[in-house]
Amino acid sequence: MHDESRDSAGAFLSATDSAGMMGTFEQILASLASRPKYLPEWPEGQRAMPNEILRSALFNCRNRKQPRKFLKDVEIAVIGDGQVIYRGEELRQDDELVWLHLMHLAKKLPLGACVDFTPYSFVKALGWPIKGQNYERLRICLSRMQATAIRIQSKRLGCFISVSLIHKFRSKNEQNENLSRWEVWVGEEMRLLFDEDFLTRVNWEIRKSLPDGIASKLFGYWASHRQPFPVKIDTLLKLCGSEMSPKHFKAELKKSLDLLGKSGFLDSWELKEDLVMVKRRY
Repeated sequence: MHDESRDSAGAFLSATDSAGMMGTFEQILASLASRPKYLPEWPEGQRAMPNEILRSALFNCRNRKQPRKFLKDVEIAVIGDGQVIYRGEELRQDDELVWLHLMHLAKKLPLGACVDFTPYSFVKALGWPIKGQNYERLRICLSRMQATAIRIQSKRLGCFISVSLIHKFRSKNEQNENLSRWEVWVGEEMRLLFDEDFLTRVNWEIRKSLPDGIASKLFGYWASHRQPFPVKIDTLLKLCGSEMSPKHFKAELKKSLDLLGKSGFLDSWELKEDLVMVKRRY
Protein backbone atom coordinates (compact mmCIF):
# COMPACT_ATOMS: atom_id res chain seq x y z
CA MET A 1 0.00 0.00 0.00
CA HIS A 2 1.35 3.36 -1.01
CA ASP A 3 1.40 6.16 1.59
CA GLU A 4 1.86 9.62 0.13
CA SER A 5 3.56 11.11 3.19
CA ARG A 6 6.04 9.65 5.59
CA ASP A 7 4.78 7.30 8.30
CA SER A 8 3.53 9.03 11.41
CA ALA A 9 5.45 8.71 14.64
CA GLY A 10 2.82 6.22 15.79
CA ALA A 11 0.94 6.29 19.05
CA PHE A 12 2.01 5.24 22.50
CA LEU A 13 1.16 5.80 26.13
CA SER A 14 3.64 6.61 28.89
CA ALA A 15 3.10 6.52 32.61
CA THR A 16 4.70 8.87 35.09
CA ASP A 17 4.40 9.31 38.84
CA SER A 18 5.64 12.91 38.94
CA ALA A 19 2.28 14.16 40.20
CA GLY A 20 1.65 11.14 42.38
CA MET A 21 -1.52 10.39 40.43
CA MET A 22 -0.49 8.61 37.26
CA GLY A 23 -1.26 4.95 36.75
CA THR A 24 1.03 2.13 35.75
CA PHE A 25 1.45 1.33 32.08
CA GLU A 26 -0.66 -1.81 32.58
CA GLN A 27 -3.46 0.26 34.16
CA ILE A 28 -3.39 2.67 31.24
CA LEU A 29 -3.64 -0.17 28.74
CA ALA A 30 -6.49 -1.69 30.73
CA SER A 31 -8.28 1.66 30.67
CA LEU A 32 -7.82 1.82 26.91
CA ALA A 33 -9.15 -1.72 26.45
CA SER A 34 -12.20 -1.02 28.62
CA ARG A 35 -13.38 1.95 26.59
CA PRO A 36 -15.74 1.68 23.62
CA LYS A 37 -14.14 1.37 20.21
CA TYR A 38 -16.32 4.16 18.87
CA LEU A 39 -16.07 7.89 19.44
CA PRO A 40 -18.97 9.45 21.39
CA GLU A 41 -22.05 10.54 19.47
CA TRP A 42 -22.98 14.08 18.47
CA PRO A 43 -25.69 15.43 16.13
CA GLU A 44 -25.19 15.94 12.41
CA GLY A 45 -25.21 19.71 12.87
CA GLN A 46 -22.32 19.63 15.32
CA ARG A 47 -18.66 18.70 15.37
CA ALA A 48 -16.61 17.80 18.44
CA MET A 49 -13.10 18.19 19.81
CA PRO A 50 -11.34 17.43 23.13
CA ASN A 51 -11.13 20.40 25.48
CA GLU A 52 -7.36 20.02 25.83
CA ILE A 53 -6.96 20.80 22.13
CA LEU A 54 -9.50 23.64 21.94
CA ARG A 55 -7.80 25.32 24.90
CA SER A 56 -4.36 25.07 23.34
CA ALA A 57 -2.53 26.80 20.49
CA LEU A 58 -2.13 23.51 18.60
CA PHE A 59 -4.26 24.79 15.71
CA ASN A 60 -3.01 28.37 15.62
CA CYS A 61 -4.30 31.29 13.57
CA ARG A 62 -1.21 32.81 12.00
CA ASN A 63 -1.59 34.51 8.66
CA ARG A 64 -1.68 31.98 5.82
CA LYS A 65 0.92 34.06 3.96
CA GLN A 66 3.49 33.25 6.64
CA PRO A 67 5.51 30.09 5.90
CA ARG A 68 4.66 27.21 8.20
CA LYS A 69 7.36 26.22 10.64
CA PHE A 70 8.44 22.67 11.43
CA LEU A 71 8.21 22.25 15.19
CA LYS A 72 10.38 19.68 16.94
CA ASP A 73 8.98 18.68 20.34
CA VAL A 74 7.82 22.22 21.09
CA GLU A 75 5.58 22.94 24.06
CA ILE A 76 2.36 24.54 22.85
CA ALA A 77 0.59 27.26 24.87
CA VAL A 78 -2.37 25.96 26.91
CA ILE A 79 -4.97 27.86 28.93
CA GLY A 80 -5.73 26.01 32.15
CA ASP A 81 -4.81 22.48 33.08
CA GLY A 82 -2.58 20.40 30.85
CA GLN A 83 0.48 20.31 28.67
CA VAL A 84 0.79 19.82 24.91
CA ILE A 85 4.07 18.99 23.17
CA TYR A 86 4.06 18.88 19.39
CA ARG A 87 6.30 17.58 16.63
CA GLY A 88 5.44 18.24 12.99
CA GLU A 89 4.59 20.99 10.56
CA GLU A 90 2.73 23.89 12.11
CA LEU A 91 -1.05 23.37 12.23
CA ARG A 92 -3.53 26.17 11.57
CA GLN A 93 -7.26 26.79 11.51
CA ASP A 94 -7.82 25.18 8.11
CA ASP A 95 -6.29 21.97 9.51
CA GLU A 96 -8.66 22.21 12.47
CA LEU A 97 -11.67 22.50 10.17
CA VAL A 98 -10.55 19.43 8.23
CA TRP A 99 -9.90 17.44 11.41
CA LEU A 100 -13.30 18.37 12.87
CA HIS A 101 -15.08 16.94 9.84
CA LEU A 102 -12.81 13.91 9.61
CA MET A 103 -13.58 12.94 13.20
CA HIS A 104 -17.27 13.40 12.42
CA LEU A 105 -16.93 10.78 9.69
CA ALA A 106 -14.74 8.57 11.89
CA LYS A 107 -17.30 8.37 14.70
CA LYS A 108 -19.59 6.32 12.48
CA LEU A 109 -17.06 3.47 12.34
CA PRO A 110 -14.97 1.52 14.86
CA LEU A 111 -11.72 3.34 15.53
CA GLY A 112 -8.94 1.82 13.46
CA ALA A 113 -11.28 1.10 10.54
CA CYS A 114 -10.80 2.80 7.19
CA VAL A 115 -12.75 6.03 6.74
CA ASP A 116 -13.32 6.56 3.01
CA PHE A 117 -14.93 9.49 1.20
CA THR A 118 -14.87 11.35 -2.09
CA PRO A 119 -12.78 14.52 -2.02
CA TYR A 120 -15.76 16.30 -3.56
CA SER A 121 -18.05 15.44 -0.64
CA PHE A 122 -15.41 16.42 1.91
CA VAL A 123 -14.61 19.79 0.32
CA LYS A 124 -18.32 20.50 -0.02
CA ALA A 125 -18.89 19.68 3.67
CA LEU A 126 -16.17 22.16 4.63
CA GLY A 127 -17.90 24.92 2.69
CA TRP A 128 -14.87 25.43 0.46
CA PRO A 129 -15.43 26.29 -3.22
CA ILE A 130 -15.43 23.17 -5.41
CA LYS A 131 -12.25 23.53 -7.43
CA GLY A 132 -8.99 21.70 -7.99
CA GLN A 133 -6.87 23.83 -5.71
CA ASN A 134 -9.12 23.04 -2.75
CA TYR A 135 -8.84 19.31 -3.42
CA GLU A 136 -5.09 19.78 -3.24
CA ARG A 137 -5.45 21.93 -0.14
CA LEU A 138 -7.42 19.12 1.50
CA ARG A 139 -4.80 16.56 0.46
CA ILE A 140 -2.04 18.70 1.98
CA CYS A 141 -3.96 19.20 5.23
CA LEU A 142 -4.52 15.46 5.64
CA SER A 143 -0.91 14.63 4.78
CA ARG A 144 0.34 17.25 7.22
CA MET A 145 -1.76 15.81 10.05
CA GLN A 146 -0.54 12.30 9.32
CA ALA A 147 3.06 13.34 9.96
CA THR A 148 2.47 14.56 13.52
CA ALA A 149 3.26 13.47 17.05
CA ILE A 150 1.32 15.15 19.84
CA ARG A 151 1.91 14.47 23.53
CA ILE A 152 -0.98 15.59 25.72
CA GLN A 153 -1.17 15.49 29.50
CA SER A 154 -3.89 16.69 31.86
CA LYS A 155 -5.29 15.75 35.26
CA ARG A 156 -8.28 13.91 33.83
CA LEU A 157 -6.09 11.81 31.49
CA GLY A 158 -3.83 10.72 34.32
CA CYS A 159 -0.92 10.14 31.92
CA PHE A 160 0.86 11.49 28.88
CA ILE A 161 -0.86 10.33 25.70
CA SER A 162 1.04 10.55 22.42
CA VAL A 163 -0.90 10.27 19.19
CA SER A 164 -0.75 11.23 15.56
CA LEU A 165 -3.89 13.09 14.49
CA ILE A 166 -4.15 10.74 11.52
CA HIS A 167 -2.64 7.26 11.61
CA LYS A 168 -2.57 6.74 7.84
CA PHE A 169 -3.82 8.53 4.72
CA ARG A 170 -4.08 7.42 1.11
CA SER A 171 -5.35 9.39 -1.90
CA LYS A 172 -3.25 7.83 -4.68
CA ASN A 173 -2.50 4.27 -5.77
CA GLU A 174 0.88 2.64 -6.41
CA GLN A 175 0.95 4.21 -9.90
CA ASN A 176 0.50 7.68 -8.33
CA GLU A 177 -2.99 7.93 -9.82
CA ASN A 178 -5.73 9.71 -7.89
CA LEU A 179 -8.18 7.44 -6.09
CA SER A 180 -11.89 8.16 -6.54
CA ARG A 181 -12.33 7.62 -2.81
CA TRP A 182 -9.69 8.75 -0.36
CA GLU A 183 -8.88 6.64 2.70
CA VAL A 184 -7.95 7.69 6.24
CA TRP A 185 -7.29 5.64 9.36
CA VAL A 186 -7.59 7.09 12.89
CA GLY A 187 -5.82 5.28 15.72
CA GLU A 188 -7.80 3.53 18.48
CA GLU A 189 -5.92 5.61 21.08
CA MET A 190 -7.97 8.63 20.02
CA ARG A 191 -10.84 7.41 22.20
CA LEU A 192 -8.84 8.42 25.29
CA LEU A 193 -8.92 12.04 24.16
CA PHE A 194 -12.57 11.94 23.10
CA ASP A 195 -13.97 11.36 26.57
CA GLU A 196 -17.70 12.21 26.80
CA ASP A 197 -17.18 14.44 29.86
CA PHE A 198 -14.27 16.40 28.39
CA LEU A 199 -15.56 16.96 24.90
CA THR A 200 -16.89 20.16 23.34
CA ARG A 201 -19.56 20.01 20.66
CA VAL A 202 -19.60 23.06 18.39
CA ASN A 203 -22.18 24.36 15.94
CA TRP A 204 -20.86 23.29 12.53
CA GLU A 205 -22.59 26.02 10.51
CA ILE A 206 -21.20 28.77 12.71
CA ARG A 207 -17.71 27.26 12.61
CA LYS A 208 -17.77 27.03 8.81
CA SER A 209 -19.06 30.60 8.49
CA LEU A 210 -16.09 32.07 10.36
CA PRO A 211 -12.92 32.93 8.44
CA ASP A 212 -9.82 31.00 9.46
CA GLY A 213 -8.22 33.20 12.08
CA ILE A 214 -8.77 34.72 15.50
CA ALA A 215 -12.58 34.47 15.35
CA SER A 216 -12.62 30.74 14.51
CA LYS A 217 -9.96 30.04 17.13
CA LEU A 218 -11.77 31.88 19.93
CA PHE A 219 -15.09 30.35 18.88
CA GLY A 220 -13.70 26.93 19.78
CA TYR A 221 -12.06 28.16 22.97
CA TRP A 222 -15.17 29.85 24.36
CA ALA A 223 -17.40 27.00 23.18
CA SER A 224 -15.45 24.81 25.61
CA HIS A 225 -16.72 26.94 28.54
CA ARG A 226 -20.41 27.11 29.39
CA GLN A 227 -19.81 30.35 31.25
CA PRO A 228 -16.57 31.91 29.94
CA PHE A 229 -14.51 33.66 32.57
CA PRO A 230 -12.60 36.94 32.01
CA VAL A 231 -9.27 36.33 30.28
CA LYS A 232 -6.32 38.60 29.59
CA ILE A 233 -5.72 39.83 26.05
CA ASP A 234 -2.13 38.64 26.31
CA THR A 235 -3.36 35.14 27.21
CA LEU A 236 -5.57 35.07 24.11
CA LEU A 237 -2.63 36.25 22.03
CA LYS A 238 -0.67 33.19 23.19
CA LEU A 239 -3.66 30.90 22.65
CA CYS A 240 -3.96 32.09 19.06
CA GLY A 241 -0.25 31.46 18.48
CA SER A 242 -0.15 34.82 16.79
CA GLU A 243 3.03 36.75 16.11
CA MET A 244 1.17 40.08 15.97
CA SER A 245 2.19 42.94 18.21
CA PRO A 246 -0.14 43.34 21.22
CA LYS A 247 -1.54 46.55 19.72
CA HIS A 248 -2.27 44.94 16.35
CA PHE A 249 -3.75 41.86 18.00
CA LYS A 250 -6.09 43.97 20.14
CA ALA A 251 -7.42 45.72 17.03
CA GLU A 252 -7.98 42.40 15.24
CA LEU A 253 -9.49 40.92 18.40
CA LYS A 254 -12.22 43.58 18.41
CA LYS A 255 -13.11 42.73 14.80
CA SER A 256 -13.23 39.03 15.67
CA LEU A 257 -15.46 39.64 18.68
CA ASP A 258 -17.85 41.55 16.43
CA LEU A 259 -17.87 38.59 14.02
CA LEU A 260 -18.65 36.19 16.85
CA GLY A 261 -21.53 38.44 17.87
CA LYS A 262 -22.92 38.64 14.33
CA SER A 263 -22.62 34.86 13.94
CA GLY A 264 -25.03 34.39 16.83
CA PHE A 265 -22.46 32.75 19.10
CA LEU A 266 -21.83 35.65 21.49
CA ASP A 267 -24.56 37.62 23.17
CA SER A 268 -22.20 40.36 24.32
CA TRP A 269 -18.55 41.19 24.82
CA GLU A 270 -16.51 43.84 26.60
CA LEU A 271 -12.87 44.87 26.79
CA LYS A 272 -11.98 46.27 30.18
CA GLU A 273 -8.36 47.37 30.40
CA ASP A 274 -6.43 44.17 29.65
CA LEU A 275 -9.36 41.78 30.17
CA VAL A 276 -11.83 40.29 27.69
CA MET A 277 -15.29 39.39 29.00
CA VAL A 278 -17.83 37.58 26.85
CA LYS A 279 -21.28 36.11 27.30
CA ARG A 280 -22.43 33.25 25.11
CA ARG A 281 -25.85 33.37 23.51
CA TYR A 282 -26.49 29.68 24.10
